[in-house]
Amino acid sequence: MIRSMTAFARAEADLEAVQATWELRSVNHRYLEIQARLPEGYRQLEPTVRERVRAQLERGKVDVTLRLGDITRDSGGLELDQGLAASLVALADEANRKLGTAGGLTTADLMQWPGVVRTPVLEESEAERRLQEALDRALSDLVAAREREGAALARAMQERLEAVEAGLASIRRRLPEVRQALRERLQGRLAELQQQVDPERLEQELVLATQRMDVDEELDRLATHVGETRRVLDAGGACGRRLDFLMQEMNREANTIGSKSSDPEVSQTVVDLKVAIEQMREQAQNIE
Repeated sequence: MIRSMTAFARAEADLEAVQATWELRSVNHRYLEIQARLPEGYRQLEPTVRERVRAQLERGKVDVTLRLGDITRDSGGLELDQGLAASLVALADEANRKLGTAGGLTTADLMQWPGVVRTPVLEESEAERRLQEALDRALSDLVAAREREGAALARAMQERLEAVEAGLASIRRRLPEVRQALRERLQGRLAELQQQVDPERLEQELVLATQRMDVDEELDRLATHVGETRRVLDAGGACGRRLDFLMQEMNREANTIGSKSSDPEVSQTVVDLKVAIEQMREQAQNIE
């Protein structure tokens, strides 16, 4: 499966008093670079974050951010410390007896005392388990997004490979006419000079001129690179670097064909080839 390096994913973890959200962003990069942004008190999770990302991805710059939401204020997210509340009521009653005062703590008074109303806190191990599960969900979504984008990139590259193959076929069909035009042009120039030339010498000159303009080898190598690119795309996996190298080689062959050609039609076809190859190179740079 071909994967791109650009994607985004998020997943939430319920930590009772806190809502935690993982946000994962990945973009192009030559290697795998992981940037973890964790709040104070959660930095111990960084080795786990790096281990899990490395297990899933091979290339790309990946930003992993853990965000914490506000502490919940609804009744479902709060609890009463009954022991502390009872102690405060008893202490208030004792103070009234000793001081001879009247009155007691109201419920409102109790609720304002620090620690009487508190948010439930998970054990550290349970909180980390929930966070790791959420991180795994986010990573799974990130990989799926990269695979969807990668599939689209692979289809686009296949279309451009077809365009390159069509261009190669067009050039091959044109070559006999180019060679015949070269022969006629050389013979015409000799006729203008009104010189008698040994037919054998003329044939040698034609052979030399044809060799200087011969692009059969370049066409064959370019066709080989097209076939190898198809094979790499079909095999899938982390193949971005291999594809980038193939695009460089294809561009090199196209440049050589263009430099040897003196035929306008072939030259225009070479321009089209180079445009398609450059488009594929840009796409390959976003493949893992």
